[in-house]
Amino acid sequence: MADCIRVPLPLLLLCVLSAVQPLPGDNSNMARLTGNSDNPPNPAGGPGPAPGNPAAPDRSPGGGASLPRRRTAGWKLAEEAVCREDLTRLCPKHSWNNNLAVLECLQDKKEETEIAAECNHLLWNYKLNLTTDPKFESVAVEVCKTTISEIKECAAEELGKGYLVSCLVDHRSNISDYQCNQYITKMTTIIFSDYRLICGFMDKCRDDINTLRCGSISTGEKDVHSQGEVIACLEKGLVREAEEQLGAHAIKDDCKKAIMRVAELSSDDFHLDRYLYFACREDRERFCENTLAGEGRVYKCLFNHKFEEAMSERCREALTTRQKLIAQDYKVSYSLAKACKSDLRKYRCSVDSNMPRAREARLSYLLLCLESAVHRGRVVSGECQGEMMDYRRMLMEDFSLSPEIVLHCRSEIEGHCSGLHRKGRTLHCLMRVGRGDMGAIDPNCQRALQTLIQEADPGADYRIDRALNEACESVIQTACKHIRNGDPMILSCLMEHLYTEKMVEDCEHRLLELQYFIARDWKLDPILYKKCQGDAARLCHTHGWNETSEMMPPGAIFSCLYRHAYRSVEQGRRLSRDCKVEVQRILHQRALDVKLDPELQRRCMIDLGKWCSEKTEAGQELECLQDHLEDLVSECRDVVGNLTELESEDIQIEALLMRACEPVIQTHCHEVADNQIDTGDLMECLVQNKHQKEMNEKCAVGVTHFQLIQIKDFRFSYKFKTACKEDVLKLCPNIKKKVDVVICLSTTVRNDTLQEVKEQRVSVKCRKQLRVEEVEMSEDIRLEPELYDSCKQDISRLCQNVAYGNAQVIECLKENKRQLTSRCHQRIFKLQEVEMVDPELDYQLMRVCKNMIRRFCTESEGKNVLQCLKQNKNSEVMDPKCKQMITKRQITQNTDYRLNPVLRKACKADIPKFCQSILNKATADSELEGQVISCLKLKYADQRLSSDCEDQIQVILQESALDYRLDPQLQIHCTQEISRLCPEEAAAQEQTGQVEECLKVNLLKIKQEGCKKEVLNMLKESKADIFVDPVLHTACALDIKHHCAAIPPGRGRQMSCLMEALQDKRVRLQPECKKRLQDRIDMWSYAAKVAPAEGFSDLAMQVMTSPSKNYILTMIGAGVAVLFMMGLLCGRFTKRVTQELKDSERQPLLPPPCGKEGGVRRMQAVKASTRSST
Repeated sequence: MADCIRVPLPLLLLCVLSAVQPLPGDNSNMARLTGNSDNPPNPAGGPGPAPGNPAAPDRSPGGGASLPRRRTAGWKLAEEAVCREDLTRLCPKHSWNNNLAVLECLQDKKEETEIAAECNHLLWNYKLNLTTDPKFESVAVEVCKTTISEIKECAAEELGKGYLVSCLVDHRSNISDYQCNQYITKMTTIIFSDYRLICGFMDKCRDDINTLRCGSISTGEKDVHSQGEVIACLEKGLVREAEEQLGAHAIKDDCKKAIMRVAELSSDDFHLDRYLYFACREDRERFCENTLAGEGRVYKCLFNHKFEEAMSERCREALTTRQKLIAQDYKVSYSLAKACKSDLRKYRCSVDSNMPRAREARLSYLLLCLESAVHRGRVVSGECQGEMMDYRRMLMEDFSLSPEIVLHCRSEIEGHCSGLHRKGRTLHCLMRVGRGDMGAIDPNCQRALQTLIQEADPGADYRIDRALNEACESVIQTACKHIRNGDPMILSCLMEHLYTEKMVEDCEHRLLELQYFIARDWKLDPILYKKCQGDAARLCHTHGWNETSEMMPPGAIFSCLYRHAYRSVEQGRRLSRDCKVEVQRILHQRALDVKLDPELQRRCMIDLGKWCSEKTEAGQELECLQDHLEDLVSECRDVVGNLTELESEDIQIEALLMRACEPVIQTHCHEVADNQIDTGDLMECLVQNKHQKEMNEKCAVGVTHFQLIQIKDFRFSYKFKTACKEDVLKLCPNIKKKVDVVICLSTTVRNDTLQEVKEQRVSVKCRKQLRVEEVEMSEDIRLEPELYDSCKQDISRLCQNVAYGNAQVIECLKENKRQLTSRCHQRIFKLQEVEMVDPELDYQLMRVCKNMIRRFCTESEGKNVLQCLKQNKNSEVMDPKCKQMITKRQITQNTDYRLNPVLRKACKADIPKFCQSILNKATADSELEGQVISCLKLKYADQRLSSDCEDQIQVILQESALDYRLDPQLQIHCTQEISRLCPEEAAAQEQTGQVEECLKVNLLKIKQEGCKKEVLNMLKESKADIFVDPVLHTACALDIKHHCAAIPPGRGRQMSCLMEALQDKRVRLQPECKKRLQDRIDMWSYAAKVAPAEGFSDLAMQVMTSPSKNYILTMIGAGVAVLFMMGLLCGRFTKRVTQELKDSERQPLLPPPCGKEGGVRRMQAVKASTRSST
């Protein structure tokens, strides 16, 4: 130990001896020491009083002071004339009798003019003479007897060379004896007043002092108090070398050790660092007036005020130099070395055979080692942790304390961050550059920043980052006040409130700058590390907290954790529940900013610049990458795809979306959201409630965007992927797009259903989820890309002001289908065909009629929902909006039989039999505009349909009789006539057949032949069944009940019953019924004239369906009977004439006459016969 800094310092003995009050407990020694101290020896040639001539003047250069004479015991410095004036002026009178107090008082004056040169030189010679007398070592042996025996190194020192005192100085922190401690403390006070008093220092650093021009060896006229500047100069040279500054001088290792040892020995009392003491004396009075000297307290106080505006620049510079020395050797901080000594030994932070001693001594190594112990759950004393926090904060406040930052980030500091030195602003500026917000950053600078963040570990306590603390103070007080101050969860709380109203802009920037680096090393999030260190060691093969591995770098460990959190199938490879919750928390934070995801930013740097340079708002960059998924380079597409797949399982990762959707979640999805582990249920709930009143625009846009992204790959729908993965691999291999997969599986299900196979090829769980996906896709046309692409032009032309949600665009296209382009029309027709087969896919119908379905159709299968609603359409409790929607679907169904699956099935044989000519003209993807149904209606009137088909046509006739819009042919041909003749009836909200009645009444006024023909067809159809004529049926309802109750409806039976009742004078019908019946008879008569039968079968059918068929049949029968009788009579005469003609060929005789005409004919025949024979 003595060869480090040898301090032969019996002079310190003198300091004790010269005290008026002796050390307590050893008066005999004190008396002897006092006597010795009053007669100090004077080595030959040395400065000081000449032996034997006490009154001789000092001959040394600069000496004008009178020399101390040899005196008896009790000689005092205060008695010297050269110092009396300064003593009177500067030192309190009570200290005059204590040589040590006088020495301390006078040597602590920094200005040269404060003390006379003669007094200065007298003090210097006095101290120097004391250092040359080895006999005072014996005093140290007596005063520190107990301490020396305890410190083995000091006990082994050879006596008589002054090395014992030097050893005691080295171990002063271990001295518990009060007298010895006081002795050593007073000794060091004198030593550090001048570097030349430190044994070996001048020899080791002579060349470096001269090279760096730190001062002169000879005092000469120079103020001896400026000697502290020599050490300060050497310290600055050491710092410049560490920072590899331009022109830095390489200081010899021995001198480096001496400089660091001096700094270490001066660490407990700032008086001992002479340069800093003089530089900061006024600042100490200003900021640390009440701080007691010793144990490094004044240093810490000044460090805390380093960036105050009132701090002098010279003091700030001196403090920075001292801090840089602490960064190189933690022992330069007395309080840190003392507080953490036992912990360093306990956790072996000072023993590492693989590292040089200088590395072990570095503050960063100490911090990393002890932080590792803390993060592993080991016990580190509170005093040590407090000291560690102070110095971690110090590193974050001043970037210049980290040589690597100064060395590698020089260009970034000069280019972007100059003038921001104070309070950590430069460091945050560099972080902002590192994020890429201000241009590119040198990789070495990036690594230096990452290392510094790990050393300071601000993630464990936000207060370490002063810039963040000050910027976010208001946010913490409002948004995070429920969390204990200094808790690691404060940072998570701040992240949760990022981009909210409570967040302030400055805090937002500082937070993202810090989180950028924390996100790149999983260990820097203390909560994540605590919960996941076991899983990381088990699954990701991690090492200690401050150890790294090339095989598993820090950035890759989190990727490993989340892969096992979401994708590992084996139970043993799964994360613990606590760890998975923390992984989810980190993912939620990363979703706020694409730069918080290291892998995403690294792989997608080019694509971000290419596609998303204008997307600057929160969350837009990731959405942009998802929108351009097909355009991304493969490695970026993979990472974006994986992240999207992850979001599908746990949409809560999308923190911004969750905030926007908070009202909907709280109202409709709170039970799902309360589950810590999501499995896609929350997003499904949001989709289902996307159009609730609580849904705001931001949430709706976010949910729709996620739906749009999902269609790009079926893996992006977690529940669908989970339910149908095996089915997709088996039935739809090599298909990736979700839409194509849904179509593939749906087609398989439909085919199996139609073929009535015993076992469906698609599993039950997949069919169930497939239905959910089909319904969701029907909600927005953009979720069906082929349909959307086909109809883009039509949407912009016809539906430009219609919102996409709620299937409104699809509904708009349906309503304007006659104006659609052929490609779009074909797609819409196919869509309607699917919806009519499976009404649950009709989003608008299911949404509008949701409550009515619950009321009327709970027991109906999904495919029969529309049929059920039609049956209950006219119920008094039917919702008007639902009724209107049902009518729309009925109109659609009646345009083409293919859109009515029930009719299509019932009339499967009748349609080709009676309407083949119409089918021959049809195309596969366009409506027949009701022609087939009109054809079937006419055959219904002719009573030629099969019973099943007749039942369905009867329903259609009844429905269209009430609402003319359900008859496409009538609407096509009679639109103008209705507007001209029946505007009031058409405008009525409730359609009760009044429009049809109006057209019938005004039949003679109809000008258009097509419309007239349709009205005549209506009249013809009404003969077949009274239900087809709602006006007549309403008027005659009572009469049917009274007179025709026993007659079943259909085939014109009830209509014939009413006609017979009308002709029966004994029956009295209701006046309105009688009037309506008479009108119908007139209409039918007119119809018969205007539209005569087209053939015998048509005529026969008209007779059979006529209400007067009995009369007509009677008259026809009577006529036939008369004809038959006449035929019989004339037949007998004809037979006789024929026989007579035959006989006349043999005989000239003629048959008997049959009337006058017969006689004439006979005479003519005879004449002719005579001429022939002649």
